[in-house]
Amino acid sequence: MRLIGMLDSPYVRRVAVTLRLLDLPFTHEPVSVFRHYDAFAAINPIVRAPTLVTDDGVVLMESGLIVEHLERLAGRRLSPDGLADHARAQRILGLALAACEKTVQLVYEFNQRPEEKYHAPWIERVRGQVGAAWGLLEAELAAPPAWLEGSQAWATGAVAWTFAARTLPESVEAAACPNLVALTARAEATPAFMAAPFD
Repeated sequence: MRLIGMLDSPYVRRVAVTLRLLDLPFTHEPVSVFRHYDAFAAINPIVRAPTLVTDDGVVLMESGLIVEHLERLAGRRLSPDGLADHARAQRILGLALAACEKTVQLVYEFNQRPEEKYHAPWIERVRGQVGAAWGLLEAELAAPPAWLEGSQAWATGAVAWTFAARTLPESVEAAACPNLVALTARAEATPAFMAAPFD
């Protein structure tokens, strides 16, 4: 399999970490949707990262769908089995993805749009959404479930926090999120994360 995209994308990185957690062999091709647009388009004309090319040559995109396919391929899931535990895992995962999505929106706003075209009310709204997501995620981690570490919710939460802290540090308040900081530090020290470093 081929994973296409840069590891500074949280969505590419969550797929790379998932591949490692599931012990699935793959090659990583760090092709940028900005700097290598034509090269990316030759693989996936939609130019969306992450892109995964299966061993059969099928081109997949959207990290959640790729993760679902990888779990089927590996024959195991990175989520708990019980219904209540699964619901909680999905809540944690959803909060992490929401924080990630809103952080990406701010990164694009500040890096792609001219400053004179910023829309302050929208920026403040998105900042509020990011803050709410981090706060709710921190509350979920105050009494973490036994199955959390090694799960998709754990991996995505750590990937999202690292992304935000590295690309938009003003969007995170480490002092207000000690559980998230600790979870991320533990995750970043694991082989799966160290093999797919944020770059």
